[in-house]
Amino acid sequence: MSAADGPVAPSAPAGAALGATADADHVRIVEVGPRDGLQNERVFVSTQTKVAFVQALVAAGLRDVEVSSFVHPKAVPQVADAEAVFAALPRSEGVRYSALVPNLRGLERALACELDEIAVFTGSTDSFVGKNIRMTIAESLERFAPVVPGAVDAGLTVRGYVSTAFGCPYEGAVEPQQGIRVAERLFAMGCREISIGDTIGVATPGAVTRWLDAAEGRLPFDRLAMHFHDTRGTALANVMVALERGIRVFDSCAGGLGGCPYAPGASGNLATEDLVYALHGTGLETGVDLDALVLASRVIAGELDHGLPGRYFQAARVNAAVELLRPH
Repeated sequence: MSAADGPVAPSAPAGAALGATADADHVRIVEVGPRDGLQNERVFVSTQTKVAFVQALVAAGLRDVEVSSFVHPKAVPQVADAEAVFAALPRSEGVRYSALVPNLRGLERALACELDEIAVFTGSTDSFVGKNIRMTIAESLERFAPVVPGAVDAGLTVRGYVSTAFGCPYEGAVEPQQGIRVAERLFAMGCREISIGDTIGVATPGAVTRWLDAAEGRLPFDRLAMHFHDTRGTALANVMVALERGIRVFDSCAGGLGGCPYAPGASGNLATEDLVYALHGTGLETGVDLDALVLASRVIAGELDHGLPGRYFQAARVNAAVELLRPH
């Protein structure tokens, strides 16, 4: 099986409409902080805190939340309590809870929990995929071949991740065609949406333009999401370029949590607060309350051994401190 043999993406599978963005003035944010944001943290965050974090994110208006992962606990100890988190998490109407699933065993674990969607993960280069899940791109797609339809048959939707779409820590620059071919294969399997990842934060507005130019006519832009890291401070500029091209779904992490354990130098994801602030400032709607979002980030900030890098979050903390010092 070759990653280069992918057909053009089919029409959206059943269930794809949940949380879909039909309004050009509305941007859907997929909050990946509880999974992608926490997976690389040295300090184990308690199940109780994880549940409180997710609940606070939902209270802030986020409607797509990636809660955890069903990878082997030895690979990512932070998600060893995935089943316990889902068991303790109250359901909220109109909210899609998802989890990363690496294989059929992970799907079995996911189906035993109450969730709406699974996500499958691969990349644009064999080197990165090999370091991450110890196989080639083609082998990862073979592994997902029974997972995706199995989830769909069980009534779940499936999201796909294509990492290192702009650059790889082991191979350097990545041609757009490499990730596009992988995305085509994932769509053909039955994924409702594909998230295109700038895993090491090397993308620039020009690179995003070139990637989307290459993808136009081959991938459905209304079923693409962009996942930017802010390693070099270009994440928001990249978002603005993608918006101009019609992309209306973006991944982000509350407070700027995150960093891939298999991508050296990959610092935090784009902070959800920074994304929301920028989007609202351009007149776009997200349904997210910024003040409540800052409170959600505070839930997790107190459990970590470092500060959160998100700029809006840091500014909110400074403003709160100034207000406390001001005479009343």
